[in-house]
Amino acid sequence: MSTMKLDKQDSTYVLTLTNGVRANTLTDDVLDEFHAALDQIEADQGNAALVLASDDPKFFSNGIDLDYIQSKGMDYLFTRFVPRLDQLLLRVALLNLPTIACLTGHAYAGGALLAAAFDFRTMRADRGFLCFPEVDLKLGLSPVMTEIIKLLPNEQARLELVLTGRPMGGEEAAKRGIVDVAFSVDDLVPQTLEMAAKLAKKDRRTYAQIKHGFRAQLQGLVDSSRR
Repeated sequence: MSTMKLDKQDSTYVLTLTNGVRANTLTDDVLDEFHAALDQIEADQGNAALVLASDDPKFFSNGIDLDYIQSKGMDYLFTRFVPRLDQLLLRVALLNLPTIACLTGHAYAGGALLAAAFDFRTMRADRGFLCFPEVDLKLGLSPVMTEIIKLLPNEQARLELVLTGRPMGGEEAAKRGIVDVAFSVDDLVPQTLEMAAKLAKKDRRTYAQIKHGFRAQLQGLVDSSRR
């Protein structure tokens, strides 16, 4: 079953998560489908931008599908699934074009990590939370996950999020620099697409060179994973 769809509006790729019945949670099949979409985007070397959104009004992504992991066993989570999720997070964070995560609903755990890997984040102001609940789930963060969270601009706010597990709504997240802008439900997607259209005009090679310079520590993690 497909869990996402990729469209292109002018120079903006829009990757929409479509598995709202499962809260857009992450499984091996979802990761495979995500990589396939990124393959398509990277095959097009023209100037462009990417927006990630959800067609579900409640969930952007609720993170790892725990039912799926329980069916595999907890050893599978740490030895197989987390390394695969780390790989996706690094790939997203180092994509050679501008990226925006459009948080149309809750972004929890792996969903919040995915949002953190994007260059920019927009969020619905009146509904939905961004949350890193791992501290309450007694689940540690991998070194890759820690570096991805460090991409969030406000050090104090991101540390508070990971150490308390407290959900943060859109208006507060925007005020504290965790997301760039919080919009009304009616403005969220149109305004995010407008932001993406402006970013899509940037020279892709130059944009990527500058971004990779600021994220050199992530490239080091990619290189280490290949050894």
